[in-house]
Amino acid sequence: MNLGLIAMSGVRCCDNELLDMGLTLPGFVERSTTIASLPSLGLLTLAGMTSDKHSIDYFEVDDLPSEDDLADHLDLVAISSFTARIQDAYKLADQFRQRGTPVVLGGLHVTALPDEAAQHADSIMIGEGEAVWNELLEDHEAENLQPRYSSFDRPNFNLASAPMPAFELLDISKYNRLTVQTSRGCPLKCEFCAASILLTPHYKQKPAEQVLAEIDRIQEIWPRPFIEFADDNSFINRRYWKELLPELKKRRVKWFTETDLSIHEDEELLRLMRSSGCAQVLIGLESPVEAGLQGIELKNDRKIQWWPDYIEAIKRIQSHGIRVNGCFVLGLDGHTPDIFDQVYDFVVESELYDVQITYQTPFPGTPLYDRLLKENRLLYPGNWDRCTLFDINFQPSHMTVEELRTGFYELSNRLYNDELTKWRRDIFKQKYLRASKHRSN
Repeated sequence: MNLGLIAMSGVRCCDNELLDMGLTLPGFVERSTTIASLPSLGLLTLAGMTSDKHSIDYFEVDDLPSEDDLADHLDLVAISSFTARIQDAYKLADQFRQRGTPVVLGGLHVTALPDEAAQHADSIMIGEGEAVWNELLEDHEAENLQPRYSSFDRPNFNLASAPMPAFELLDISKYNRLTVQTSRGCPLKCEFCAASILLTPHYKQKPAEQVLAEIDRIQEIWPRPFIEFADDNSFINRRYWKELLPELKKRRVKWFTETDLSIHEDEELLRLMRSSGCAQVLIGLESPVEAGLQGIELKNDRKIQWWPDYIEAIKRIQSHGIRVNGCFVLGLDGHTPDIFDQVYDFVVESELYDVQITYQTPFPGTPLYDRLLKENRLLYPGNWDRCTLFDINFQPSHMTVEELRTGFYELSNRLYNDELTKWRRDIFKQKYLRASKHRSN
């Protein structure tokens, strides 16, 4: 059987003015290029567990040959998409099906809205794809493809059973980093989070030896790679990482990941991170002021508890030579037009190396979406094209939509202009890199 795996990659934005502005802002350009160049780890993982009796082609959607050529060649197409590009995915799926090629759809959006996705596919995968993929292929071969396959109907999938992703399917020259997953899920429950917490109710850890084997495999095709650990929140299990990092150090790779602020409390962990090649961590700070943080983390309200330590924590992490990318969500309930100056002042005071600003975005399947829908505050319900993080699709609580948009534009120009960007880079090199070298001597 000939299988086609299609990743709906790339960044899209409906706001043309912001899109035009972003072409001249270093921070926007750097981050959008990074996101756009990430391959689909989910599809590569499915490919890695597929029997050798099948042939597999992996495509980024923007590099896709004509559907006519592919339809003649492929027996089954699997498409993975995030919310902002799901309409493109549906259109592509419909085109393949019109040509007689069966289509399977999967990913976070499909899991959140299976009934919607089912209208555009012969079959959909809900939840964790590894739990159902081989069954789906067997059914298709037997001409008994079912309309739905759900990991929620099966025993909890163990990451110890995860296959080696088929990195060999990639043209490495197209990517500036490759992804490796060490965990799935997150013990926190942030209201707006649309990540793998939607795929599994349990936090899961992949055995360290499997993670190292994946990195070894990557190094066979890319000797000095840049690795992004595709975890919602790394370092939850500190003991695990303190065993993994010394082994990772031997691989001589550079890496990046997402984490919460609590890592600043563990000096041993920070030293191990730096010595093993950690270049940067992305931390969701969300708001530089208390307004907006209250209740954003639904279990234990951890964000508001961490808030008093924000600046000290950032400086401590960076003093180990690890760049911090601080992420702020604008338009949280309680944010007023003052938030834009507050973010700018915080960035300067904390000396953040990198900063990312986005609009609060209610993604389907999240508690935030359900709440704003109930409060009649969604501006474009069902218009998934606007779920980009850079388009406003809700009514803010303490400012107008225009105030939010205008403030975002002005803050973007202030944060990402050449002068402040250079200042932030220089501060890190002159102050924090020197401090980290002193620590290591």
